[in-house]
Amino acid sequence: MTADLPSGWEWAKLSDLGVEIRGQLTPEPGTTYDLYSVPTFSSGRPERIDGTQIKSGKRGVEPDDVLLCKINPRINRVWVVGRTEGNPQIASTEYLVLRPHEPRMSSFIQQYLSSPSFRDWIKLSVEGATGSHTRAKSGPILQQPIPVAPLAEQQRIVVAIEENLSRLDAVYTNLRSVARQTEVLEQAVINEAMRGQVHRLGDRLSEPLRNGFSPPRSSAGNTRVLTLTAVTNRAFTEDNTRTAAVPQAQRDQLTLQSGDILVQRSNTPELVGTAALYSGPSGWAVFSDLLIRVRTDHTLLPAYLEFALRSSSVRRYFRLSAQGIAGSMPKISQRTIEELEIPIPASIAEQQTIVGRVSQEIKAVMEVQAGVSSARQRADSLRRAVLAAAFAGQLVPQSPYDEPASVLLERIAASRTATPKRQKVTA
Repeated sequence: MTADLPSGWEWAKLSDLGVEIRGQLTPEPGTTYDLYSVPTFSSGRPERIDGTQIKSGKRGVEPDDVLLCKINPRINRVWVVGRTEGNPQIASTEYLVLRPHEPRMSSFIQQYLSSPSFRDWIKLSVEGATGSHTRAKSGPILQQPIPVAPLAEQQRIVVAIEENLSRLDAVYTNLRSVARQTEVLEQAVINEAMRGQVHRLGDRLSEPLRNGFSPPRSSAGNTRVLTLTAVTNRAFTEDNTRTAAVPQAQRDQLTLQSGDILVQRSNTPELVGTAALYSGPSGWAVFSDLLIRVRTDHTLLPAYLEFALRSSSVRRYFRLSAQGIAGSMPKISQRTIEELEIPIPASIAEQQTIVGRVSQEIKAVMEVQAGVSSARQRADSLRRAVLAAAFAGQLVPQSPYDEPASVLLERIAASRTATPKRQKVTA
């Protein structure tokens, strides 16, 4: 709490500003609830659901409660509970529920918990495994100091943030629309180019298909192992490999050569069967068990095959052919790939002509996509700048007539003293 604050501002811990709501309730069958769950956060509204469909305990919440998602906190998920139409309101136990002593502070607290300084801190304070299994603990969060502006200034700040972020949201919407259009255009370019007599892919291979190998990660390993991400993003880089100890015999069998096609044999329904052409140096890496290597014979150009595998008809074929039990990632087999039928021009020269034309057209599409990505990064920077300015007292004018934050905090402290001390409330 050493940073300078604007005049009239004060530092305070979250635990000084509100009480954590804990405990669980069991939803009752036949009762309709407004459920603030983790999956529905992106929709911007709670899920309306009958108690019979809720299989785990939840926390009771009230309007103006602030909900901070503790699981996988690298994703910014902070709600303020809204007004209800009469249904009981509940929240996932994955949320820290803070009930502010001054309800008019809820939106200000929410915006601060979404600000760059707090998000940077919480991402470093997690416990547990990596990725989606990390969690932040309530104790350290509640001890975090936040800058508190005068109440009237808080309300001006929230309005200014919402106005600025609303304009940025419109920018994001337009960028998503352009991105979708470029994806459709890229797919159309590939689909239109697929011409020729249909052939079974298994008849155009130079050697049998081969699954990869997934040894344990080892910092002392001697071999790069490609990850699924390398194929998903068609980016064969160091970032998309891990190091492992691979026996020489398997390295000899699984090492990549320029011209190899890699197909994801297992992934989500949308990504299973994703394919990418490796054109790097031979021997650079081996490939993981979730990938299948395809090597074509002299009648089929690998670059042409990559485009064919990206066509809509082939993507649909892989999705429909994938199998798996509920809760697992669907898989395709080597036989599924061998039985695939694709149009193949009779000559390599014709295939090269198609590859050249499609590559040029896709290059133009990718330039638009790069522009969209750059614009999105600028919008992200602006969002961070708006929130950083807001909590440095630089977003809205200050007024000498505003009641100082110190008076607000004294009033909150007095109300807490007058009320029996409860650090945690059980819902």
